[in-house]
Amino acid sequence: MAGTDDAVATDDDALYVLTAVLLTPAKFPSVLGDDYPEACAALRLPPMAAGYGLVLGQDSAGARWTVVTDDVSLVAVAIASWDCGMEYDLSPGERTVVAALPGWPLAVAVAAPGVPAPHDPEPDPEQPDLLPLAPPQSDAWGPAQRRLGADEIALQWAAWREQIDDADFTAEGAVDDASPLDGDEQAPPVSEDEGRGEAPTSEPLTGVRRVLAEVRRYVDTPPPLGRVRSSFASGEARTLRADGPGWSMVARTDDIAFVLLDEEPGEVLPVGRGRELPGLLEALDRMAVRPS
Repeated sequence: MAGTDDAVATDDDALYVLTAVLLTPAKFPSVLGDDYPEACAALRLPPMAAGYGLVLGQDSAGARWTVVTDDVSLVAVAIASWDCGMEYDLSPGERTVVAALPGWPLAVAVAAPGVPAPHDPEPDPEQPDLLPLAPPQSDAWGPAQRRLGADEIALQWAAWREQIDDADFTAEGAVDDASPLDGDEQAPPVSEDEGRGEAPTSEPLTGVRRVLAEVRRYVDTPPPLGRVRSSFASGEARTLRADGPGWSMVARTDDIAFVLLDEEPGEVLPVGRGRELPGLLEALDRMAVRPS
């Protein structure tokens, strides 16, 4: 994350801005949910079409706060400026502030100078059930950690891709026996073509087969907004991100896919292109939400 440790106000209500992120259908902290409505619900926000900006900072006592603003363009410009190494005074206007939530939903590695160390604010007696936001634990595995893992693969695609030898894939797109694809030691290697949801009903789909079947259903029946997102990649390709109950998939339209599962802690499972994956990825890209 990009940010600044400059103070942006001087009175007791000052918020010393550290960083900011977008919460929009095309780009939201996936740690909050599998889709945009779910991410908004985690912050008790209605899923507005234009989205929000999340400004993370500390008050004059050092307490962590997440300020929600509906001035999305202001936050987008600030993030772009910081990413370019430029200073930008991010000060959302009072009329644009939607909520001020205690805590931070993401880990922030910097702190404001001249104030106490970051800590959660005192509980609000008028809202005793409003617990401070907090990033997920790093020593556990669950939906949040699975989505964060998929984020990392999308950001570091080349590093992950070079670990996969194309020779391990057969002409059908399967991984050979030395690298089981869906984490099921009882099942044979799975190609993308074998995951089309055509298995007998007496043999329920598991692992990657289940994910591919659900992804295909997304093409026919659009899922909640933000479950399938498309972003820029090198060349003419796009990076695709799809999420669902218990799984995440990252793919490039010109390459393979990677799948992460809640039931397979820390495992990254590759899916070869085969005959079907290219067309599936093209269909997903056509229906995906894209940054404006």
